[in-house]
Amino acid sequence: MAGVLDTVDMRTQLAGRNRLELLMFRLGGRQLYGINVFKVQEVIRCPALNNLPQAHPVIKGVAHLRGKTISIIDLRMAINHRALPDSDESFVIITEYNRFTQGFLVNSVDRIININWSEVMPPPKASGKNSYLTAVTKVADEMVEIIDVEKVFSEIMGVNEEVAADIIDQAEKTEADTTQHVLVVDDSSVARNQIKRLLDKVGIACTVANDGQEGLDILKEWAKDDIPVEQRINLVISDIEMPRMDGYTLTTEIRKDPRLDKLYVLLHTSLSGVFNKSMVEKVGANNFVPKFNPDELAKTILTILETKKLVI
Repeated sequence: MAGVLDTVDMRTQLAGRNRLELLMFRLGGRQLYGINVFKVQEVIRCPALNNLPQAHPVIKGVAHLRGKTISIIDLRMAINHRALPDSDESFVIITEYNRFTQGFLVNSVDRIININWSEVMPPPKASGKNSYLTAVTKVADEMVEIIDVEKVFSEIMGVNEEVAADIIDQAEKTEADTTQHVLVVDDSSVARNQIKRLLDKVGIACTVANDGQEGLDILKEWAKDDIPVEQRINLVISDIEMPRMDGYTLTTEIRKDPRLDKLYVLLHTSLSGVFNKSMVEKVGANNFVPKFNPDELAKTILTILETKKLVI
């Protein structure tokens, strides 16, 4: 399992094809969980852990791996279940999210599967707003739950959502005869709300969509009007990992449609920037920003919109 991914080329083959490689694992019960292989660096037996004083209760400790000190998160405890029992048989999935490397402690690792994002669906409505699920799928008639890692991280580490005063001042200098409108596409309610609050702070209106298919449907509905879409919306900000249609495929579909192909697409993702540089170019996105730095995202948005103002 240590060599889960060998090359950038192998990973970029899935870009724009709406396919997902999922590493499946269990947290001490029968339920299967999944994590996008794009985010996995390696899978190892749980190493010796050192206690981290005053750490969040779900952080089991830190491990020293390849010259780095990495926090190890008890993933079962992080989603409001009992802590995993101490065991020499436990595994750690080393991942990179939101610019940070961390390990998820799991009970066992199952296998890697390759599926279409169209087979990945939003969680059942009965799971409620406090659910830690961002999506579900079925493999051989067995339900696989995909965890909303943005929600886990926001609860463990907290997220700074403040935008620097000078950036807000810059936004307020926008000419009064222009308006700005952004389409935000993200399956995580936490991430959607973070971006919406940021846009509110800098005075930018937005429409939100829960996944790439819904985002594309909104754009195509707008394209039916006589007004060109690029005169109605300045910018599309899209996550990459989403049920039904991912952000790479959304970008590909936008570029294929002559009514939409002039839109500026900014991918906003927790995936590693190393791989996104190849993938952004491949699918035709204009740029990407790793999640979630409010100042960096706000500056990027304002710079883009400065050249894409919509005249009222």
